[in-house]
Amino acid sequence: MTNRVTPHDALIFVMVMASAVDNSMNEKELRRIGQLIDILPVFAGFEKERLIEVSQRCAEILAGQEGLDIALETIKDAMPPHAYRAAYALAVEIMAVDLAVKPEEIRFLQLLRDRLNLDKLTCAAIEHSAVIRYRSL
Repeated sequence: MTNRVTPHDALIFVMVMASAVDNSMNEKELRRIGQLIDILPVFAGFEKERLIEVSQRCAEILAGQEGLDIALETIKDAMPPHAYRAAYALAVEIMAVDLAVKPEEIRFLQLLRDRLNLDKLTCAAIEHSAVIRYRSL
């Protein structure tokens, strides 16, 4: 694998980090990551067999000194600015799938929002849409 992180890789980093931030990557979250890669147009052209490799690379970055900060900067640098909202939406989606958002996950969303310079109103709209999608009748 090259050292270059692609925009697809960066989006996967976001989803992996969103799943792992509470120290528990559960089956629902992992399954949802795979589903999103399969169905979303933003992942067109991504070779799904690279998913484990990209996830491991994210884990290696996170394990290093100042790993979270480096991973967030890597994500920002790898994507065009118009994709930042999609990255935030993917993080919210992965966190929402188990119907419980923990304080560590909220903190990660704040860090992601700040690093990507997303406004609070946009982020609130993305978060609210996830609440609506996962609410039962």
